[in-house]
Amino acid sequence: MSVEDFSKVLDDIKERNPVKNLTVCITGGEPLVRNDLEDAGREIIRRGFYWGIVTNGLLFTKERFVSLLNAGMSSMSFSLDGFEKEHNHLRQNESSFEKVISALNTVIAFQKKYPQRIMFDVITCVHKGNLEILRRFRDFLIDMGISYWRIFSIFPNGRAHENDLSLNPDEYMLLMDFISETRSYKNQDGKSIHLNYSCEGYLGKYELKVRDHFFFCRGGISIGSVWCNGNVGACLSVRAPDLIQGNVYEKKFMDIWNNGFQNMRNRDWAKIGKCAGCKKWKLCMGNGMHLHQNLTDEVDRCNYGVLCSAKGV
Repeated sequence: MSVEDFSKVLDDIKERNPVKNLTVCITGGEPLVRNDLEDAGREIIRRGFYWGIVTNGLLFTKERFVSLLNAGMSSMSFSLDGFEKEHNHLRQNESSFEKVISALNTVIAFQKKYPQRIMFDVITCVHKGNLEILRRFRDFLIDMGISYWRIFSIFPNGRAHENDLSLNPDEYMLLMDFISETRSYKNQDGKSIHLNYSCEGYLGKYELKVRDHFFFCRGGISIGSVWCNGNVGACLSVRAPDLIQGNVYEKKFMDIWNNGFQNMRNRDWAKIGKCAGCKKWKLCMGNGMHLHQNLTDEVDRCNYGVLCSAKGV
């Protein structure tokens, strides 16, 4: 999508949305492949919004960082999935770990000098191949000077639907216990890291033990997205054709936002199969919308059910 077309969406939001303190997250794919990313950022700032990116760090340089800051970028998230062995294996790139560590060191040094200028965190996708290294990795991140960490777990979508990386119930419970432990953990120097689990699904007794807020999928409620082809949906993890609400090349974004998204704002359609008789329905409402392939089949994964099937539960 051109910056010009993107700017028309921003104009529509600024004109008709009463909420002014919006943040635009530019993700992908990889945002840094765009040479005009700064142009898009300046257009966001010009309309009074905030913006940030999610990056793998491969194309990050000190010069590009300065350029992005000058364009008003105020937040960054870096994907880092373990030490060199684990990260490069998942990324299938032998330079990936070195590049993202270099990028993080640059941002950490800048933040120490200008503590209020940039917010950043590290995102780790946990799977069978890196579950066992998490405690050592936690200390590594703390020693680097990283203050905020988010953990996701691989869910059965895309290529992840075809491999064996997903955690089994016992492994998933170990992950929850690790996150809960880490949220009150301090190393030998008394330093800590603020860790949150992703918004993937309802977690029963682990709610508020592993993240700051109770689970609720905000897709279509306070999160909307515009894809590169103009499609409008919730967050970019929600790919089901039934959950695409329209296209900005056919209708204005705010018309879609105000009149669409009804299947996300009323989720009764998801109360089928195992969800139909679930006593936790009001707390979960069908789990994350990204775990639905359509409006007629059961949810791909019940996080609460996975935890309930772990040994000793």
